Amino acid sequence: MLKRLLIISRPVLWVNTIGTTVVGMWLAGHLWTWEILPILIWVTFPFNILIYGINDIFDQETDNINARKGGYEGAKIFPNEVVPIWVAVVATNLPFLVYFWFTVPPAAFWWMVAYSAFFWFYSMPPLRFKARKYLDAFSNTDYAFPLAFVPLALGAEPVWLAVIGLMAWSIAKHAYDAIQDIPQDSDTGIITTAVHLGAKGTAWWSTFWWAVSTACFALVNIPVAIANAIIAGILVAGVFKNPTPAGAHAMYKYSIAFPYVAGAVAGVQLVVGLTFGFWN
Repeated sequence: MLKRLLIISRPVLWVNTIGTTVVGMWLAGHLWTWEILPILIWVTFPFNILIYGINDIFDQETDNINARKGGYEGAKIFPNEVVPIWVAVVATNLPFLVYFWFTVPPAAFWWMVAYSAFFWFYSMPPLRFKARKYLDAFSNTDYAFPLAFVPLALGAEPVWLAVIGLMAWSIAKHAYDAIQDIPQDSDTGIITTAVHLGAKGTAWWSTFWWAVSTACFALVNIPVAIANAIIAGILVAGVFKNPTPAGAHAMYKYSIAFPYVAGAVAGVQLVVGLTFGFWN
C-alpha cells in the first residue's frame, strides 16, 4: 500500500513543489539553511498525496475512461483505496501544519494554509475548482505560493514579481495541460477552461498568461524570461499546429519538462550568485 500511495503522489511532478520551495529559499538569500528542512519534507510525499490523492478520489469517473491514466501521467485508483488515501493525506499533512503554527511567522503560516486549502478544494466538492471554468486555472496560482511563504518563514521579503510571474505561469500551464483531457472532461460534464475555450482558444489563453509571466520574470532575471518564452512558444506552437487533444497530448512530455528546464536556469544562477556573493 505504501508503494501504491507513492505512485498516486506522482513523484515525477514533485518538482512543482520541491523546486519552488528550494528556489524560495535561494531567493531569501540562503544557499542552504536547516530551517528549510521541515518545509522541504512537507512538500515531498505529504503535500503531493494531498494534491493528487484527493484529485484521484474525486476524478474516478473521468480517470476510468482516460487512456493516459494508469501510468506516470496519473493513477487510476480502486474504491478500496479511497480510505487509505484519506488517512495518508490527513496523517502526513496535519502534523506539519500544527508544527508550522508554532514555528513560523503568522504571514508564512497563513500562506501555507491557503496553499493546502486551494489544492484541497481544487478537487473536492462543493467548491471543486477544477470543474469550474477559469477558476480551475486561477486556483492553480497556488503553485507559486512557496515563493511567498518560504522567504517569509525565513524572515525575508519575497520577490513579489517572481511570485506574480509564477502565478501567471501556473494559470497558463494548467489550462494548457487540460487540453488533452477535453474529451473525457466534456463527456462527464466537467466544464474546464480548456473545454470552454477549445484547443485553439486555450492555446491563446496560455499564450497570454505565459507572456505575462515572461514580462514579470524579465523584471527579475532576463535569462529566465528568455527560457520561459522559448519553451512556452514551443508548447503553444505545437497546439496551434495540431489544435486537438491528441496534439496537446503529444506535447505533454515537453510540458512536464518545462519546470525542470526553467527552474534549472533560475537555480544555477541563484546558486552561483549565492556562492560568490552576487546575491544576498
